Amino acid sequence: MKLSKPLVLASNSPRRKEIMHNAGYDFSVKVIPTDESFSSEMPVEEVPVFLAKVKAECFRKDINDEIVLCADTVVIIDAERRPNEILNKPINAVEATVMLKLLSGKIHKVVTGVCIMTKEETITFSDTTFVHFKELSDWEIDYYIEKCKPFDKAGSYGVQDFIGMIGIPRIEGSFYTVMGLPIHRVYEALEKYLVRN
Repeated sequence: MKLSKPLVLASNSPRRKEIMHNAGYDFSVKVIPTDESFSSEMPVEEVPVFLAKVKAECFRKDINDEIVLCADTVVIIDAERRPNEILNKPINAVEATVMLKLLSGKIHKVVTGVCIMTKEETITFSDTTFVHFKELSDWEIDYYIEKCKPFDKAGSYGVQDFIGMIGIPRIEGSFYTVMGLPIHRVYEALEKYLVRN
């Protein structure tokens, strides 16, 4: 799919690149290192849009005729002792194990925030999916961490990986939102730039 402006995907995520490629978009990838800290007072559902916008703002002074697409995904649990807590990327296998045990047998929320910026406008939105996990055995968790090394993934898992295949019987919402980019919403936002031959 060709757009009337060059499209820049501001993400190193292999999953986001795969989604955009499979959707047929022509795009380049450019990433500017960004401070991804946020206030602990911020409602957790607002964090991914806030971070996506922070990433996009790094490009503002250099935007000419491009469309810059930024995204951020958070995994949110609502456990008894950890209400409305964001599970970030694990730093090691121990932390990954703790996270997967927290998710095991429960429903959690994945929110992906998107910011699309041009010289003329900035569009932000988020999309939410509820993910149902079965009870995971210790062996399944250990095998997954050893084989897939999910240390670059929020919540310690990829919905497209082994643990998603065998451990997620149901989702409510978009699979691609969990994977890292709500492509149906991105398509809607970019549709006005679509060049129809």
